[in-house]
Amino acid sequence: MRVPLFRLQCGVNSYDWGKVGNDSAAAKYAATTAAPDFSIDSEKPYAELWMGTHPSLPSKDLETQRTLLDLVQDNQALMSTEVTERYGGKLPFLFKVLSIRKALSIQAHPNKKLAEKLHARDSQNYPDDNHKPEMTIAITPFEGLCGFRPLAEIAHFLNAVAPLRQLVGEDAASQFESTIKGSEDSDDPAVTQKNKEALRAAFTSLMQSSPEGIEAATKDLIAAAQDSPDSFATSASTPGTNPSNPAELAAIITRLNGQFPNDIGLFVFFFLNFVTLSPGEAMFLKADDIHAYISGDIIECMASSDNVVRAGFTPKFKDVSTLTDMLTYSYAPIEEQKLEPTDYPYAVLNVPAYSSGSSSLLYDPPIEEFSVVKTELKRVGAKATFDGLAGPSIVICTGGTGKITVGHKTEEVKEGYVYFVGATAECIIESTDEGDFTTFKAFCDLTGKEDMVNGH
Repeated sequence: MRVPLFRLQCGVNSYDWGKVGNDSAAAKYAATTAAPDFSIDSEKPYAELWMGTHPSLPSKDLETQRTLLDLVQDNQALMSTEVTERYGGKLPFLFKVLSIRKALSIQAHPNKKLAEKLHARDSQNYPDDNHKPEMTIAITPFEGLCGFRPLAEIAHFLNAVAPLRQLVGEDAASQFESTIKGSEDSDDPAVTQKNKEALRAAFTSLMQSSPEGIEAATKDLIAAAQDSPDSFATSASTPGTNPSNPAELAAIITRLNGQFPNDIGLFVFFFLNFVTLSPGEAMFLKADDIHAYISGDIIECMASSDNVVRAGFTPKFKDVSTLTDMLTYSYAPIEEQKLEPTDYPYAVLNVPAYSSGSSSLLYDPPIEEFSVVKTELKRVGAKATFDGLAGPSIVICTGGTGKITVGHKTEEVKEGYVYFVGATAECIIESTDEGDFTTFKAFCDLTGKEDMVNGH
């Protein structure tokens, strides 16, 4: 039987928001193992490298050119019987690299029940029936929007940004302010529910703005951002909630308007947490959580689905009423929405790895479809030996050179190389270079090993 390690050829999607030509990590990684007819076009945007069995862009075994879906369906041992049965013979996760030049979609992903309903109603815009919780790990500095801001910050912007209040409407804005006053940070469930309903009403009112109203409000907003950037979105009456860097905020708003002129997303910005992630930092987005990506290169892992409900910053189909209905309206500071990695205990580092400060870190969201391990080996000969897992893995290298070994098979690994590792196989990765050798490994392990680590 073939050793359960094979190199994958992965496709890259070209969307308008992607980084152009060789600036795109997604394109560069795809080019390392590309089909003969692929070469990077210096004028073309490249957005997403896809690694997995999703039918929209399935990965192939480089050696045989069979799709990964074919291989795992022919040989259940590659995924384990349990994973195969639970996920209908498909890989439970979709692993991606995104290279983001301009904002992409104010959006949320439906939960399982809503996904089934949307797919049945409109299969063209909702191509499958699965939910899509997802995790983002930054490779380069990243900017995005994630979840609703703390209520006091939203109230501040409603007070300090006149065009925003104008779009939300005086009634909805006043109702929101009076409901949350004095209870912004309450953890009483009944109060929280009331606050969420007030937030829903204000946000829904904003999302129902007319194109003419948005255009007029945008003109005023951009004028304020350009005329007085140092005091943009500040208020003398609520100095405690003033943005920490008004000029930076003004610059982002101006940049976003350049990308999507007169777009409702400019105003949604004031309702959502603006997040920056340094390389290695992560956030987890549950189904029905609102978010948008603004710039950077990221590793993304999600349940195997391509379902997105969009409502701004996009030329694609928008479904505003579904979005405003489906959201959880959870609000919290961004720190609470980031995902902290922990040491991964099922990888053994050898002495050169250990003494050079190498690491294997586990990003383990509270779902069963996937977890990700980031391994950095910082010296020639540094090695990490991973225990076999009760499910499949996909490994991508994002920097440096090394090798990967499963059983008696050893393969070289360079930046952009992608490998599939079958269930139960012990896997060893080793650095063969002076620089940092960095890999990300997405996996599904239904034994609950990773849950025990995090005490779920």
